Amino acid sequence: MSARSDQSRSSFHEGDRRPQPDGAEELAVVERPVPRVGAGEVLIQVAAAGVNRPDILQRRGLYPPPPGAPDILGLEIAGTVVEAGEGAGDLIGKKVCALVAGGGYAEYCVAPAGTCFVVPEALSLAEAAAMPETLFTVWVNLFERGYAAEGDTVLVHGGTSGIGTMAIALGKLFNLKVIVTCGSDEKCARALELGAAAAINYRTQDFAAEVKSFTGGRGVAVVLDMVGGDYLPRNLASLSEEGRHVSIAFQRGAKGEVLLPDVMRRRLTLTGSTLRPRSVEFKTMVADEITRTVWPYVEGGRLKPVIDSIFPLDRAAEAHARMEAGDHVGKIVLDVAN
Repeated sequence: MSARSDQSRSSFHEGDRRPQPDGAEELAVVERPVPRVGAGEVLIQVAAAGVNRPDILQRRGLYPPPPGAPDILGLEIAGTVVEAGEGAGDLIGKKVCALVAGGGYAEYCVAPAGTCFVVPEALSLAEAAAMPETLFTVWVNLFERGYAAEGDTVLVHGGTSGIGTMAIALGKLFNLKVIVTCGSDEKCARALELGAAAAINYRTQDFAAEVKSFTGGRGVAVVLDMVGGDYLPRNLASLSEEGRHVSIAFQRGAKGEVLLPDVMRRRLTLTGSTLRPRSVEFKTMVADEITRTVWPYVEGGRLKPVIDSIFPLDRAAEAHARMEAGDHVGKIVLDVAN
């Protein structure tokens, strides 16, 4: 175990363990005790942490951490394992990235050993920190719940988000045609550069009509939706027979209209999931699947995240503001080590 101090920086007000107010400027670096590991856990000296939309929601008080999770923001990290609990000693000294339930915006963070991936030479630690959350989310929802298979055409909203860019990258590896929606012609062009089969400007085009046109009227096998609300009926109209609609967020509202006769006639499936509250056992199972099926592409340099920007930890407010502005393409990362 390497030497470490008894205090760790995090992006929270000292003494205030509640979710932060709406203003990103309220985020501040303070001292907190270094967390302690339990059985099956490792302590990671964090080099970088990914920024995700759930961080924004938690800061606003709209997405409280699950029971037992740290209230410090941050769901994905990369760094060096400096301490290990029972059963996790084989990771000591290794550079890893990990999915965590919270605590990532800090110099030290505890992670379940089962959600750690050893970082290969092909990835920088900043790139590694941008992988776990989107990789888990896309794998579980597009491939497991959505049953996307080789040759399928799928529709993914938010094509230049972290989720969208990961979906495009995995689609290329697993022979999917990924149609995306974006909020500008410039973002559509960027999505096409990244490998999207088609990119639709949802501000100027009817995405359901465009999907039908692109697929010769058949529709897509899967819709991966983070929008909800009034997108739902248009998403269902975009599906082929036996199509699957997978909800992972509802940025435009939690309610949407469904015509049940249409669902029945076309044998559609509506499903969805949230990742953060799931058990460590479930996440470990997913990590094992990713290790077998996806991580070899990472090790070979064929799968990397799209990095939009990197901010130092003490500028986390600026990182949040950039995400909220919606101008980013790919992932936003915090540099914790420097």
